[in-house]
Parts: sequence; structure tokens; C-alpha cells
Amino acid sequence: MSHIVSKSRFKPHALEYFRQVEETGEEIIITNHGEPVIKVIPYREEPDAALKSLKNSVLKYDRPFEPVSADEWEALK
Repeated sequence: MSHIVSKSRFKPHALEYFRQVEETGEEIIITNHGEPVIKVIPYREEPDAALKSLKNSVLKYDRPFEPVSADEWEALK
């Protein structure tokens, strides 16, 4: 859920709002005369960046649709 703040209220407390976004992950919408003009959101790396780092990391997967047995599961730990 977004938090809505006017520009005049945001300006003197900007660092507090930035910390709030950082800690909670909740976005803040800043308004000018009641109209939304800016959205402050937490930084997140590209969603694909994590997937790109995993590319070609699986060397062999024999049975992709079969469940993992208890012995195999323990071996993965």
C-alpha cells in the first residue's frame, strides 16, 4: 500500500521518508496540489539480473518431472 504525502510536507522530512521506504519497502507518492507527481520506490536490481547469474549453472538434471526422494533431498543439503 502506498503512502501519500504533499510536496510541502515531504521536503523538510525527505530523509525520514527515504529511510521509511528503505526499511519497509513501501512506496511513497508525492503530490502537488493534490495531484500525484512523483513516486519514491525502493531500489531493486533488474529481475533478470539474478536469473542471468544462474544461466548455465545446472549441469545435469535427469528427471525434471519426478519428485525428489528423501535420500536425494538429504544429499542436496
